[in-house]
Amino acid sequence: MKNPEEIFKQALATEVQALQALQQRNFPDLQAAATAILHCNGRVIVSGMGKSGIIGKKISATFASTGTPSFFMHPSDALHGDLGMVKKEDILLCISNSGETDEILKLIAALKKNSASIISFTGNNHSTLAKNSTFHFNIHVEKEACPFQLAPTSSTAATLVIGDALAITLMEMRGFKEEDFALFHPGGNLGRKLLRTVADEMTTEPLPQLPLSADIKEIINAISKWQLGLTVIVDEQKNVVGIVTDGDLRRAMAKTPQHSFFNLTAKDIMTQNPATIHKEMLLAEAEALMHSLNKNSLLIVEAGKLQGVIYQRNLKYE
Repeated sequence: MKNPEEIFKQALATEVQALQALQQRNFPDLQAAATAILHCNGRVIVSGMGKSGIIGKKISATFASTGTPSFFMHPSDALHGDLGMVKKEDILLCISNSGETDEILKLIAALKKNSASIISFTGNNHSTLAKNSTFHFNIHVEKEACPFQLAPTSSTAATLVIGDALAITLMEMRGFKEEDFALFHPGGNLGRKLLRTVADEMTTEPLPQLPLSADIKEIINAISKWQLGLTVIVDEQKNVVGIVTDGDLRRAMAKTPQHSFFNLTAKDIMTQNPATIHKEMLLAEAEALMHSLNKNSLLIVEAGKLQGVIYQRNLKYE
């Protein structure tokens, strides 16, 4: 018997080979199918039985989250009343590896009477489903990863990849942007960053502020007390003129003789003209600026006065 690692790697190799074969395959109906979906005034209704249905749910979800209205309809439920959800302007995407799934064939027979367009994913170009579809995508694989060629493995992977590729094709054809994605994912991290502003996440208090004349002990105490990793330096009018971080302290300590270190003031070691932003900036923009400047935090300043601080950790969200 092969050891588990060999079996595992062989299964991976088999599925990878199946996907590589797909990459070399021509899909003659791609352009027409994608154009039909793009100009569709209805929804893309995905349907499939068993494992094909499970994959179909994921494909439908990908369509819906990338700008193509879509939902999944179980073939059996469709034949017992759910066909009422289908409108003539909808497009049906049917998935069946054999192309001969009884429930799917009954479904398309009913829908063809409504003149509905049908896209099919099958592993057999000559199947009943393929022949009765408006557009067909060949998802045939040479072999499954399952040693008995029974459990859908390579074929389901191929189906999912073709569905993803079609959804992404439509996404780009629509000119779908990050901002659009965020509107469909307001609870997700990307949606949060693209819809919320710095004002929603910034730390507003406590905000340690020290004068230019503050000595090293005062700086250390402020950073330690507020546990923000920094203190802001202001002039007599309380305008922000600099920042001292714990990193600035370490660098000053490393390059200053020990007997002189505690004679330093904030003015001597601060970073002048620190990067500042306004509170209306989107979180995504603030994050991009942090990355470009290689900073862990940014000051929010209005009319020279400190309003808050935002940290990289404020942008982490699950």
